[in-house]
Amino acid sequence: MILLFSSRALFLGTLASLALTATARADIVGREADITDLRLGQKVYVDDGSCPAGQIKEVSGLRLGASGVERAKKCVDRKGKR
Repeated sequence: MILLFSSRALFLGTLASLALTATARADIVGREADITDLRLGQKVYVDDGSCPAGQIKEVSGLRLGASGVERAKKCVDRKGKR
């Protein structure tokens, strides 16, 4: 009984961590025009060379405006390997 419970808990824990990892993954696109449906709070990184070396453009859904989600753009430090 304990073995069954621990294997079930291990399976559910693994499943939960995979789901969280998939949602935490950041999207990187080559052009800002490739961002089709930006949601509030979502962050998309644009690698178009418009930021200084070692940085990447971050586009995020700032607030809901009359014409849809308004975007905020800024250059942030690039994390990880390219």
